[in-house]
Amino acid sequence: MRLDKYLCEAGYGTRSEVKKLLRSGVVTVNGKKITKPETKIQEGDRVCAAGKEATFSKVEYWMLHKPAGYISATEDKKLDTVLELLPENARSDLFPVGRLDRDTEGLLLLTNDGKLAHYLLSPKRHVDKTYYARIAGQVEPEHVQAFFEGLDIGDEKKTLPADLHILQSGPESEIEVTIREGRYHQVKRMFEAIGCEVTYLKRLSMGSLKLDESLKCGACRPLTETEIRNLKEETGCWME
Repeated sequence: MRLDKYLCEAGYGTRSEVKKLLRSGVVTVNGKKITKPETKIQEGDRVCAAGKEATFSKVEYWMLHKPAGYISATEDKKLDTVLELLPENARSDLFPVGRLDRDTEGLLLLTNDGKLAHYLLSPKRHVDKTYYARIAGQVEPEHVQAFFEGLDIGDEKKTLPADLHILQSGPESEIEVTIREGRYHQVKRMFEAIGCEVTYLKRLSMGSLKLDESLKCGACRPLTETEIRNLKEETGCWME
């Protein structure tokens, strides 16, 4: 592979930015300073930029503990995006798998694996997504059955059966809910349908992937091999 392409893939910028980096004389291959972008590198070569080893993988998977205030998009001219929370060495072609509202916190998967993202988001797959929420209004046992039967939230069809667990019932209730689809503002609209309002929402899991609670809000980490394997197995991504 050409050295400039390798550095681009490793997250050091565009081809022109990488050429500037090379001209500055801070790039070495196996300890030797290299300035020519067309230099070919082989597997096992050690590439460093400004004394830091430059590594990359073609496919990456990151777990983000999304904070409120960031939008689930790859770019926006006015608002902060979740990509700004990734480390500098993350690939530049990552994208969020699905969306969390700007004011919603919790688990967000970022990857450049388009096939897995499609499988996780496909309505036909019915991948479970579990949320914790605080609710303005009293959530009653009869609402558990209503969620299971499906609710009219103004779409053509009722929602699919959802599992509602009441953690605390009162003027402000606390719940966990598992849904099997991803309609626009779905959890908020489901509670509006029963006369309540979501005041805080946090996603806890998506399929087998659970939020690592040791991650501080705003922090991220690469997925483990086990987490990646479980996601691919449960969606059938490896089978087709």
